Amino acid sequence: MLTWAIVFLVIALIAGFFGFGGMATAAAGIAKILFFIFVAIFVIMLIMSFAGGAAA
Repeated sequence: MLTWAIVFLVIALIAGFFGFGGMATAAAGIAKILFFIFVAIFVIMLIMSFAGGAAA
């Protein structure tokens, strides 16, 4: 999922460079959403890992 965030970020940067403002904004928005979803899943898995390790 982080790969898709990076792909959309690169698309946004390229589109912004060439002046496609609407497409750059949309791609950057998608990249942000995917990145924050990835971070949330990472934090949840990290907490579950610590909770599982303490119980064992």
